[in-house]
Amino acid sequence: MNDCSKHIIISLMLMGGILPAVQAQDLTSFEKRVTVRTLANGLTVLVCERPEAPVFSFFAHVNVGSDREVPGITGLAHMLEHMAFKGTEKIGTTNYAEEKNALENIERAYQAFDQERRLKPSGVPKTLSILESAWKDALATAEKYVVPNQFGEIIEQNGGRGLNASTSHEETVYHYSLPSNRVELWAYLESERFLHPVLREFYKERDVVQEERRLNESQPLGRLFQQFLATAYIAHPYGHPVIGWPSDLESLSMFDARDFYAKYYVPANIVIALVGDVKASEVLPIVERYFGRLPARPKPLPLRTTEPMQKAERIVILRESSQPIFMEGYHKPSARDNGEAAFEVLRALVSDGRTSRLYRSLVRDKKIAASSGGFNGFPGNKYPNLFGFYAVSTPGHTASELRDAIRIEIENVKNTDIARSELDAVKSRAKANLVRSLGTNQELAFQLATAQALYGDWRRVFRQVDEIEEVTSAQIRQLANTTFLASNRTVGMIESTQLAPTASQGKDTR
Repeated sequence: MNDCSKHIIISLMLMGGILPAVQAQDLTSFEKRVTVRTLANGLTVLVCERPEAPVFSFFAHVNVGSDREVPGITGLAHMLEHMAFKGTEKIGTTNYAEEKNALENIERAYQAFDQERRLKPSGVPKTLSILESAWKDALATAEKYVVPNQFGEIIEQNGGRGLNASTSHEETVYHYSLPSNRVELWAYLESERFLHPVLREFYKERDVVQEERRLNESQPLGRLFQQFLATAYIAHPYGHPVIGWPSDLESLSMFDARDFYAKYYVPANIVIALVGDVKASEVLPIVERYFGRLPARPKPLPLRTTEPMQKAERIVILRESSQPIFMEGYHKPSARDNGEAAFEVLRALVSDGRTSRLYRSLVRDKKIAASSGGFNGFPGNKYPNLFGFYAVSTPGHTASELRDAIRIEIENVKNTDIARSELDAVKSRAKANLVRSLGTNQELAFQLATAQALYGDWRRVFRQVDEIEEVTSAQIRQLANTTFLASNRTVGMIESTQLAPTASQGKDTR
């Protein structure tokens, strides 16, 4: 078999096409196959031996998202994600020594232009134009040294698949998969990327992000989510968008990105998981050799700001030509709290599948909603977050109708015990969902690394099922009665300008 054929077969495996199902998904089985090592510099590495196919998946969890941004630099964590695969001092450049000088020239020119633009808004237009031209000339010079997409091409040429990254309100993650005989190549590429990041094409990517934001704001649902979170959170950074505010995006600089990277992309703030046809005894020495080069730095201190207790209902109403949408959220503790399992059971009760309460009531019986459900841990799990409900109307129905129907279901949960059969069905679905979430190397790497970062123990992936099994109907009623209060509620809705007002519109039915 030639190398080309091998890569085709391995690629199919990486995409999950012929990976067999794992026979045992219990904690005891995984404890025999998972090894955790914390390097001297603070980096945590998990290796899960899963030799069903000659491939492995990598997942890096950096414990920083938009939660560590402040006014002026919102969107910066997401910007760094966009820079992730631009290369290193050796990859993605034709001459790094010259490129480095060109990048410094870019930043000096940009700082001069940005200062004139922001600090002297009534300055001389000609001066601003000259400074902007100098900055753009510096950009053009640096571009000559760039080898586009070289980092990703190296991964693809070696049989890699699924190269991607994402940013949330509390984490930034990077992942892809490779043949198992490419472990050392992976270790070199990733350690170089963390050790020698190069912010090439920063301002080009900033333009891309600004366009992403404009696209998001052009959608009614995107506008609703932004206003909803900004209303639910008045102090905590959960309230500002991951993608950043427009004025901040217009001013973010490479200097800002370097400072942010140096503070938060430290080994002690990173968890890496490797899952697949790898042996810990062979892989960990390679990881030590390459990732041990990263200099140890202090782990960032915990976030200071906590959201103050909400004392009054907050309501956001958007009037759009789109279909009506309704959502409401209630503040609740973080996922680390002991009551999280009960919230997850409640979410499954109202939201999971065609037997869920909201589906049966709003979609099947009343036919006022095209879709409906609940959400838990929004917009993140690390800090106190929101539990909520949502629905999208069917033609001719209003957001107020959706609200009233959802409130009826909330009152039912508050006042009536859940039948044992219904509770057992929810718990069974939770177990099935866990098995599905561990179905591929990439999904398992995500679960292990995230649990290790959030809870300090990857075993929580499995123990959450035991916690769900212990949830009682009485617990859920108590939780509902202490959480689903009008004073703790934030409402977001889209009222359609194409619908005539109804008698119930705007009336608060509890």
